[in-house]
Order: sequence, then C-alpha cells, then structure tokens
Amino acid sequence: MDLTATTSDLANAAAEAVRLLPGRTLDPVLAGLLLTADGDAVVLAGSDRERAVRLSCSAAVHTAGRVLVPAKPLAETLRALDVPMVRLAVEGARLAVRTPNARFALPLLDADLHPGVPSAPPLAGSVDGELFVSALTTVAATASRDEALPLFTGVRVRADGDRLVLAATDRYRMAIASLPWTPGPHALDALIPAALLAEVAKQARGSVALHVDENRVGLAWGQSVVTTALLDGSFLSESKIALSDVDTHVELDADTLVAAVRRVALYADARGVLRVEVGDNEIRLRSADQQAGEAEESVKADVSGGRTSPSFQSRFLIDALKPFSGRRVHLAIQPGMRATVFSSADPGEVMDLRYMVAPMRPPAT
Repeated sequence: MDLTATTSDLANAAAEAVRLLPGRTLDPVLAGLLLTADGDAVVLAGSDRERAVRLSCSAAVHTAGRVLVPAKPLAETLRALDVPMVRLAVEGARLAVRTPNARFALPLLDADLHPGVPSAPPLAGSVDGELFVSALTTVAATASRDEALPLFTGVRVRADGDRLVLAATDRYRMAIASLPWTPGPHALDALIPAALLAEVAKQARGSVALHVDENRVGLAWGQSVVTTALLDGSFLSESKIALSDVDTHVELDADTLVAAVRRVALYADARGVLRVEVGDNEIRLRSADQQAGEAEESVKADVSGGRTSPSFQSRFLIDALKPFSGRRVHLAIQPGMRATVFSSADPGEVMDLRYMVAPMRPPAT
C-alpha cells in the first residue's frame, strides 16, 4: 500500500475512528485500524466484534492495498504533524508515515486475524444532524454510567410516525426529546449505548441516517458509519410517567435561574440540595449548611396554580436548565416526591424537549 493524503483530513479521520471505538480493548488486533487504499480514497475501519467503525478519506493511491496498524499511535502521529500532505507506504513489516523531512514507522499487525467490519443494517430513516446532535447532547447525558445497571446506560431511540423520540434516564432524572425525521422502510425502536451516542453527538454533521435490525443499529453521516450491538432489556416507557398531579406552573428566564442556582448552591449541604420556594410572582432559592452557612436568592417568575415548593440536587437542576439557555423555561411541579418537568415556554419549537427531575428531601434548616 502506498498513498498520499491531506494531513488534516487523514488525521481527523483517524482521530474520529479512535474516539468511536472502545478504548479498553487489550487484544492488539482489535485495537488496530484497518486501512484499505483503493481508487481515490483510503477507508479506515475498526471493530471489537461489538462495535464497528468505517470512515473514508480522499487520497491519491499510488499502490492499492490493505494493512492493519495500531490505531492510537497512528492517530497521535498524524495529529502531531504540521505539514499539509502526508504519505503512507508499506516498507517491509512496517507502515511508514512520511513527510518531506521526517519518517515514522508503525508495526504491521496480522490483518487476516481481524474480524472485519460488517456492513450497516437496513435503513430505518434519516434526521437533521444539527437537531439530532442537540437532542443527543441533552438526552444521552441523563443516562446512567453505572455498568452494573446496563438497562439505564442506554438511550431509547424510536420512530413515531414522522417524529424521532429519544429518551434516557438514570432513575433520578429523565430527558425526552422529539424531533422531525424522514422515516424509511424499517421500523425503529432500539436501546443504544449512551456513551456511543454522546461521541456521535460530538462528530455528526449534515444528515444522519439510522440503520437497524434485530441485533444491531448503525448511524451514518458524511463518510462515517458506526454500528453497535443493541442493549438488551425493556426500557421504561415515558408514556407511563403520570403528570396528572401537576398543581404548580412556573415560567421564567432559564439563564437567570441557572445563575442564581450556581450562587445559592455554594452554600448547599453535602448532598448539594437546595429548596425552590414558589411565591406569588417569584421563586426563592434557599440552601443551608452548618459548615458553609446559608444563602437565599429570589428570581422573578410567572406563577399559577398551587405553591408546591420542591427541593432538588443543584447539579441536576443546572443540567435540566442548560438546554433552555437563552429562552424562558416552564416548570410543571407535582406535589410530594413526584418529578418536576422542565420544558420550553415556547410551544412552537421544532424540537420538543422535556426534562424530568426527581425531587430530594429538603435540607435541614
């Protein structure tokens, strides 16, 4: 194999592949990157048998070929280069990375031992990349990171007519986003690892196509395709969450509330809990700790209904408000220990986002 490519393009492709592939693989073959040069492109691919990645990068191919090299060293070498073009060429048992004044050589691994990269499952539909990334950024972050509870480490992605619905929960909070999409010939209802979708949110651009079968799901954008095995289990349905007991409605500026929460949280107890007291035309944030002291701050708000005043863990409250930055947010508060629902105060937005946060026991006074 012998090719020349734009350094930045090849470096970006290699870095993207490394980030999308699991980083804890001990098998050097599975930790490798397959490079296949042919025609006017080089395809970078990798797989750990559960997740697979395939990316394409334009290149001037002098000699077609296929090699397997350590993924991370290749990506780091390409990222460190400061020349416009780079040449990759097989030299004996190594792949040489050449520039006009430097040479770096990576060992060749046995490509025949690599399991290969399967093709994507059948197409389920496509969605606008910008909206999809916006939804993933919020929803995937609410999934649990506890591998002992794999059911809660995923994001449920399902098609509902011409809407794509994403939902995730760690049992203490739940985010649900609904956005327009173009359905394809295959139904979609899959539980996808949130860690992968969080990485996709950092890289996806343009239109994103979703592919699915009984065991795998695939996401494709530009020249990139990533597939992974689905998580097993029955995810909590958002339709089972009762909101009929809402007795207090609050509407206010999200950024103003976030800033106040950050200040008052400095005086919160060890749990980071603060109380949201609902008044006639304001909410008052309170926190206290025997060591740190106490704090309170009022924020103007439009209030209707009852005066239920829940307490929240401050970091969950901040996370719930972030997606509504620059806008007014609506809080639907239920009495007792039922969840409060955060949503946009503007019902005409393209993406419908609901963020539910379970209340905490109030801090001791």
